[in-house]
Amino acid sequence: MKLSVKAFAIACALIWGLGIFCLTWWIIVLEGAGVPAGFLGRIYPGYAITPLGSLIGLVWALIDGFLGGLVFAWLYNKLAP
Repeated sequence: MKLSVKAFAIACALIWGLGIFCLTWWIIVLEGAGVPAGFLGRIYPGYAITPLGSLIGLVWALIDGFLGGLVFAWLYNKLAP
């Protein structure tokens, strides 16, 4: 069975992008804005635990999730019998 590379990549992008967006807002609600972003702040330029940072993180995570899903589905299709 083959995966649809495009559909899988879009699904990964949406899950990762919305996950980062919601996680950022969860931290804002519980801890307040301005908390250090940690690891994601080093990976995604411009990302911070702020309302604007959540949108920047959303864009980066959509791109990251899409490319990761694309590579995964492509490799799966190449390696699956």
